Amino acid sequence: MSVKLNIETLAEGLVKRSVFDDSLYNKYGVKRGLRNSDGTGVPAGITRVSNVHGYYIDEYARIPCEGELFYRGISVADIASAADKRDGFAYEEASWLLLFGSLPTADQLEYYMMLTDEYRELPKSFIEDMIMPAPSRNVMNKIARSILALYSYDDDPENAAVENVLRQSLALIARMPLIVSAAYQVKRRSFDNETFFLHSPICGLTMAETILSMLRIDRKYTREEARLLDKCLLLHAEHGGGNNSTFAVRSLTSSGTDTYSAISAGVGALKGHRHGGANVKVMEMLDSIKENVRDYKDDEEISAYLKKILAGNAGDGSGLIYGMGHAVYTLSDPRAKILRAAAEEHCDRFGLRGDFELLSAVERLSPRLLGDKMQEGNAICANVDLYSGIIYRMLNIPPELFTPLFAIARMSGWCAHRLEELITCRRIMRPAYRPLFGKVPYTELENRTEE
Repeated sequence: MSVKLNIETLAEGLVKRSVFDDSLYNKYGVKRGLRNSDGTGVPAGITRVSNVHGYYIDEYARIPCEGELFYRGISVADIASAADKRDGFAYEEASWLLLFGSLPTADQLEYYMMLTDEYRELPKSFIEDMIMPAPSRNVMNKIARSILALYSYDDDPENAAVENVLRQSLALIARMPLIVSAAYQVKRRSFDNETFFLHSPICGLTMAETILSMLRIDRKYTREEARLLDKCLLLHAEHGGGNNSTFAVRSLTSSGTDTYSAISAGVGALKGHRHGGANVKVMEMLDSIKENVRDYKDDEEISAYLKKILAGNAGDGSGLIYGMGHAVYTLSDPRAKILRAAAEEHCDRFGLRGDFELLSAVERLSPRLLGDKMQEGNAICANVDLYSGIIYRMLNIPPELFTPLFAIARMSGWCAHRLEELITCRRIMRPAYRPLFGKVPYTELENRTEE
């Protein structure tokens, strides 16, 4: 070989040939990231599953407003408030609502719990055969692989009839805590040299209770802890058809693929730090602030450090204040408001008042610091990730499980959208890309030179 080749130089050449001038997107009317110039999403479909409302349009202008999130037309804030009033759990009724379109009756909720118990167990030897032999440092990858593997244990995996997909959906929702727990335990043993333990599921528990029961070696938890986790699950259960992971599920569903392939795509999308992984980044940012700010009540000192983060000179160097800003919400994220209230109510009991005060300062001070970066008609507010991490910290849940918990909750939303896509889909999703080259003649091998 006359020329020394390596991956690094090949990668450098690839980057040089792949970069586009940003002006080309405007020239050809390409909506980058399927977003309009004002940040709003390009309409790709219609849905009855949920709605994310964060602004309204008046005379073609985007007007900020208080955020609202609706599951099948019902405010998620009302669902959370009703659970608080009866000191009960909300995730199960929200899951039923998303899947079937209406709030469950007492009998229907009891039937849902019975089905969950029936489907909860994983197939025989599944953990030994599919999870233990190939541990993953990131639990999300193992979740995706496990979901794909369940195809092999399904007697009717390709049947796309609504009844069959409902069966598959309910089984996936029920089994997620076991998959996550097993994947995490195998990861701990293989990469962290920690004790390995596996629990069998207990019948009659809610999703939140099951998760805590599976993750804790003594299986003990308080009702307060279970209800805190239930609130997080409720707020992460669904967020419209346009979010990246749900759109991935709908896109694969439109191709006619099976349930396990479509849902595993959602898991893969959710893993990304621009999507479900942001709450981990918030807590890393919080710890960085704690290490570098002496007075947690000094707004000037906190602002100075946030400016360093924005300049890329502190934190992870990304220049991002994690937990602030959203693609749809402008004045407020209803999920963040609910979790903020929960965090404030319980932070003293868990010894995290300082953490809560710092996050509150980030929420209060960031809009002014970020204002210069905003387009007209936009506004900056805290998103759900700013406070979900501190709730998980209260529950002593390790950071590597933050995004997997998101996946457990979102399974109901993904399955609801897959079902809607199956019922209403008439065409495979197939957006277009504008090519940026003309006809290029073929060059014989002996006449080629390096570019």
